[in-house]
Amino acid sequence: MAFHADRHARIVIIGGGAIGCSLAYHLARDGEKDVLLLEKANITEGCTWHAAGLVGQLRSKRNLTRLMQNSVAVFDRLEEESGQAIDWKKVGSLRLASSPDRWSEIRRSMTQAKGFDVECHSLSASQALDLFPFIQTQGVVGAAFIPSDGSIDPYALTQAYAKAARKFGARLEEGTTVKDIVSEDGRVSGVITDKGTVGCEVLVNCAGLWAKQIGAMAGVPIAAGVVEHQYFVTEKTLSFDSTLPTLRDPDNNFYLKPEVGAFAIGGWEEGTNGCWRGLPPVEFGRELFPENFDRLELFATPCTSRLPVLNETGIRTVINGPIPVSADGEPIMGLAPGYANLYLACGFTAGIAASGGAGQAMSNWIREGDPGMDLWAFDARRFGPQHAQGRFLEERAIEAYAAYYKIHWPGEEASAGRGLRRSPLFERLKQSGAVFGSKSGWERPNWFASDGSEAVDIPSFEGKANWFEPVAQECHAIRNAVALIDQSSFSKFEVSGPGAQSLLQHLAVNDLSGNPGRCVYTQLCNERGGIEADVTIMHVAPQKFFVVTGSGFGIRDSDWIRSHMPQDGSVSLREVTSEFAVLNLCGPSARTVLEAVTDNDVSNAAFPFLSVREIEIGNATALTARVGYVGELGWELYIPVEYAGHIYDILWSAGQSSGITNVGYRAIEACRLEKGYLYWSGDISPDYSPFEAGLGFCVALDKGDFLGRNALEDIKAEGVTRRLCAFRINGFAPFHGGETILHQGEAVGTTTSAGYGHTVGDTIAFGYLPADLADVAEFAIEAFGTLYTAVRGPRCLYDAKMNRLKS
Repeated sequence: MAFHADRHARIVIIGGGAIGCSLAYHLARDGEKDVLLLEKANITEGCTWHAAGLVGQLRSKRNLTRLMQNSVAVFDRLEEESGQAIDWKKVGSLRLASSPDRWSEIRRSMTQAKGFDVECHSLSASQALDLFPFIQTQGVVGAAFIPSDGSIDPYALTQAYAKAARKFGARLEEGTTVKDIVSEDGRVSGVITDKGTVGCEVLVNCAGLWAKQIGAMAGVPIAAGVVEHQYFVTEKTLSFDSTLPTLRDPDNNFYLKPEVGAFAIGGWEEGTNGCWRGLPPVEFGRELFPENFDRLELFATPCTSRLPVLNETGIRTVINGPIPVSADGEPIMGLAPGYANLYLACGFTAGIAASGGAGQAMSNWIREGDPGMDLWAFDARRFGPQHAQGRFLEERAIEAYAAYYKIHWPGEEASAGRGLRRSPLFERLKQSGAVFGSKSGWERPNWFASDGSEAVDIPSFEGKANWFEPVAQECHAIRNAVALIDQSSFSKFEVSGPGAQSLLQHLAVNDLSGNPGRCVYTQLCNERGGIEADVTIMHVAPQKFFVVTGSGFGIRDSDWIRSHMPQDGSVSLREVTSEFAVLNLCGPSARTVLEAVTDNDVSNAAFPFLSVREIEIGNATALTARVGYVGELGWELYIPVEYAGHIYDILWSAGQSSGITNVGYRAIEACRLEKGYLYWSGDISPDYSPFEAGLGFCVALDKGDFLGRNALEDIKAEGVTRRLCAFRINGFAPFHGGETILHQGEAVGTTTSAGYGHTVGDTIAFGYLPADLADVAEFAIEAFGTLYTAVRGPRCLYDAKMNRLKS
């Protein structure tokens, strides 16, 4: 149905907070001549006006840190460019460690800072006191100081964005409420407002607190919740130099921003209130909630022990307002799933600090189809509809809020919203001691506690977690006997129709030609040759394929496929994740066990590596693929869910004489590192090409045209400027990914993933190096301030000739 709008703008932005105004500014500054921002009330209303305004840059990933660094670069120029004062105080940030575990976490961050080009200084307690004379240092183990952090006035910043946006030609319209979104076949054509209709070519949801409602107008579930956040401002009785840095004491759960003669102090306390299930009233505006002194006391009391001056300083005001928090505490950015021209930039808990970099990245995304860096950790497609469900979202948002200053342990798992999606084998595995993790709402066995031991995670930064020995036993079973792994959480899609093979052949870099019965491991690349997806494609029948990807990548990968489907109806895409349980039967005795329960021939001659077919198992039938992620003889069994328990039980029974063992995802991780297998979002991403990642064997340049072929052909011909390398470190080293790689004392890279190889008995790390260093053998890798000798060598440390895998 044709949509006839009263007026038109090429790009319409909904929401006039810091993110929306920053985006309008960046789009206009970057040359877009027809940008319209619609704000239902006044610029900054919602949550921007009552934000505290701290600016911190260091994050756990390089690109996320780059995003925050880009914000600082914007703040540095914005006042001159807009002619509007923004009260940007680049005074630095001081972060205290008040416990040994916190000091381990901060030291890990400081090591990452070295690899991310962030100036960061390690300080003693006395040095921290020199920088911030109000603290008492009892219990302070150490501190980190980042000179380029600071604080800013959120209201002034947003007004400066708005003023600069207008200067560059954008239109910002206040007092206009969006009532509905008009869309058809995955494209938005315009919006309906209380002042008429507006057509557009691109729509961006920057609606802050109201992002979920705006998403619902387009049928897009958005996992952006709303919770209460409090801070207080002291009386103006304090005297200090204007260079006093901002302060964070996460063990005492507070942050501090110096103001004129006063401190603004807030925290991330347990037990905050969720608001409206993420659906605030449209008429809610420049409003606050009543003070909650019981919650305020949770961070104010420990704060006074660190800052005794507060015992003599009164509270001038308490701010208790709503803020957005997503289901994992990170922003939501990028294309909305299922849409070609609807973008999201919402769910920002630290929206002021991120606003400059986020506006720049979103402008790149809209204008060029790419944000300029891999932003998977913020990507809207990391969430599924289950994350946006009202109660689930509120539980996760409240937990994410309270976790803001908690120690983030390696391998930590969410506690809220658990038990949502369960494999049909869940209860069996739970009774067997499974310690579950959560991925995309699925309960997945991470490891198995032995009889008599507690089935809980006890992680460690610098030592061995309590799962170290149980995982070693699971790896031993994979390598020496036989294992069963429940991988039902795999995202699974059926691509079918007369055009299915042509579509997938166009998207995959590997060759998918030929008859049914084959599995193909391949990447799906963009036009620049960057890796958008890393998948297994099974040709299961004429005109019918299964595409299998990781549990958390299903929305993203299916959206990539769907966005390239022809419009003639020759291809259909259907998710079948919940229709099939998946069991991985693997290990040198896997064939012995499988032969005991099937009448089909599963010999190597009849069922070779990378074959797929249906076989009978016990009294049921399963689609069976001879593939895996641990580097051993094995099969993945795709089982209709109602038969999963039956097949598990008969395999378990048949495997008793072979020492069959339940195995979890932590053992998979250790085995894949030994085998040199890669993980999308860690080792590979749109930032990297297959040739840089050592996956050139998957690229079939001779198969004809496919997406990214021209770029990959050029990359191969010209040679790569960086290469993914593997490093072996003698014995156990406390590596978790993100460590700095050094050559002759200079930082030359960061590890993309790392862990202990229980079979080889050494620590393994992957990381990209400049091409001119990729053949050098001797490096050092820094973790927690200690340098470890690392030898670059072959990526595959186990069964390099694939004799066991293909046996």
